[in-house]
This record gives sequence, C-alpha cells and structure tokens, in this order.
Amino acid sequence: MIVTALLQGASAPNVVGVLTLLIQIALVLWTYTDAQKNSSHPAFLWAFVVFLSSVLGIIAYLILGRNA
Repeated sequence: MIVTALLQGASAPNVVGVLTLLIQIALVLWTYTDAQKNSSHPAFLWAFVVFLSSVLGIIAYLILGRNA
C-alpha cells in the first residue's frame, strides 16, 4: 500500500527529492573524510565545494584535490 502511494501523483517528486538530498549528503561526507586522509588542502573547503556544486565539485576534488 505504501509503495503504491509513493508512486502516485505528487509523491513521486518528493521521493526523488529526498533521494537526491541523501545522495548529496553522502557525497559531502565522503569528500570530507577522504580529503582528511588524501589531501593537503583543508577538508571542510572541499566538502563545501561539493555541497555547492555537486557533480562538478566531486570531479574537481578528484582531479585537483587528491594528492597523487
């Protein structure tokens, strides 16, 4: 019953929004913990960059932020 309610009408955009938010939070947390271990730059700045520009921030971190 709950599954069908989630897939009907106006609920579907809410589910997509919640999933997007959870993925965004996971990306920020992963970036912060990874930057603490593998970057010479401040970890909170990379987390902030990823928070502001999700996919582009991750790409920038992987290219520029991690020490080789």
